[in-house]
Amino acid sequence: MKEEYSQQHRRWYDKDPVLSEAVRTLEETDDQTQIRVALNLIKIIIEHNIEDEKFEAVDDIINAVGSGLDDNKRGRWYDIDTTLRTAMNMLQNCPEDTQKVIAKEMAKMVVDKIKKD
Repeated sequence: MKEEYSQQHRRWYDKDPVLSEAVRTLEETDDQTQIRVALNLIKIIIEHNIEDEKFEAVDDIINAVGSGLDDNKRGRWYDIDTTLRTAMNMLQNCPEDTQKVIAKEMAKMVVDKIKKD
């Protein structure tokens, strides 16, 4: 049963253990921390996509921000705030290899923010 769960991940971010832990930790932080991390996450995602030449124009960034934003999906913990929702959707739409790199940066960001507070 446990093996089935690990092969059929319930949430998109559970595929990567580092990303899963970073998201879980972020979920447990206060709203202010979540928003700060989300803003930094958006910046990091844009930077990675520019480096990888996936974003060549401002329109590419705007499309990435809007991609996956379904107004009917409001039940997830990160749908409460628009900034957080945008960051998580942008992260979800990144290629898995980019997600892995960003997951490490995100985990560090969350831990640093918690230690600071």
